[in-house]
Parts: sequence; C-alpha cells; structure tokens
Amino acid sequence: MNYKNIHDRFWDQGFVILEGFFEDEMMDNYNRKILQHFEVNRQWAHDEEFIAKSSAELIPWFPDNDGDGGFDGIDQPPAFNRTTDAILTDGWQNLYCMMMFSEAGSQGQAWHQDCPPDNRLTFNLNWLVYTHNITEETGGAIVIMSEAHKAGLLPVGKSQEELEGQVVFQPKKGTVIFLHGHCFHRVLPVMADRISTNFRAVPEDTPEDITDICVYRNTKY
Repeated sequence: MNYKNIHDRFWDQGFVILEGFFEDEMMDNYNRKILQHFEVNRQWAHDEEFIAKSSAELIPWFPDNDGDGGFDGIDQPPAFNRTTDAILTDGWQNLYCMMMFSEAGSQGQAWHQDCPPDNRLTFNLNWLVYTHNITEETGGAIVIMSEAHKAGLLPVGKSQEELEGQVVFQPKKGTVIFLHGHCFHRVLPVMADRISTNFRAVPEDTPEDITDICVYRNTKY
C-alpha cells in the first residue's frame, strides 16, 4: 500500500476511498450483529424539528456506550492504524464508534460537516466502513464535495441539492472511506435498509467534544 499517495490524496481531496480493505466474513458478521440490534431498537434520537431542518433520517447506535462493543476487528488491524498514521502524521487518538441505520424509504442525510470549521487545524477524521454493498437498489449512496475541507463553513442552501464538483459513490462491502470532518457530504435517499459504521479519530490535542456540533446548511445541531 502506497501510504504517501494516501496521505497526498487525502489532504488534496479531503477523503480517500479504499475498496476491499476488510474481508467479507468480518463484514458479514458485523452486519448481522448491527441488524440484530436495530431489529429491537429503532427509536429515533432526533426530534421532528431537527429532521425537518436537516433532512437527516438516521438512527445512531453507540455500541461502546451500551457495553456492547465487539467491533474491534475494524479499528485495530495494523494496516488500518498505519493508514491513519500516514494521514495524521503528528499523532492521533480514537474518539468513538457510531453505527448509523436508515430505514427503507427514509430521505438519507443532508449536506453537512461533522464538526465546525472555525479553525482549519481543529477537526475530526471519519472512518466510514461499509458492511454491505450500497447499490442502485438499496439507495443511500454517499455524496462528497471534493476539496471542501479547504472551503470553510458549509453555505446556506437546500439540504439535498446537487452541487458543482460533487462526487457520488456506491461503496462495496469491505470499503473504508477516510473522510475529513470539515468536508461537505450527504447521503442520498434510501430504498432498502442501510447501514454504515463511523469510527472517529482526532489529531493529538484536539478537544474530545469536537463532534458535539454538526453543521447543516440551515442549522447546527
């Protein structure tokens, strides 16, 4: 793996997509475990006002908070951590793990930044891992605005409109996306139940509450 190339692509584009990073067997096991959780727990964490403003319809699960971890196979392999080392060259630390579930027929998630871009040096890193294929049939493709981590605050506008320069991806099972927290991104409407997992890290000396405020086009939450 060319770690210098990964570093350069990330800091140029604001993200790097690595397909086939995880084995199918691990992804299948984790996918079953996540679905089992959401079969019995589909309570929305957001109120109707927030959903109306942000167009974000997803149900989060923080397994470590529930004492139900067991996803260490994702964020502990040497290649995974070495890739993070290549991106965050001055050191980093884990933040938390969040599973995101979108029901069939939901509208996905609007344009947003995962932390405020008030200081370009203060940000989080997302590790977006896909335990199943995202296809035309499932919906829920991820849309990323390339180089938006250099653009400052997400501008006010329509929550799910197309923007010039956006790129649309349908990640395959086993894909990981390393995504800068200031980079604009969204999720398209969902046709079938959709899962993605988000492990988060931060550069050394970054406040642990960096992701407490998420920036949408018409609101902060």
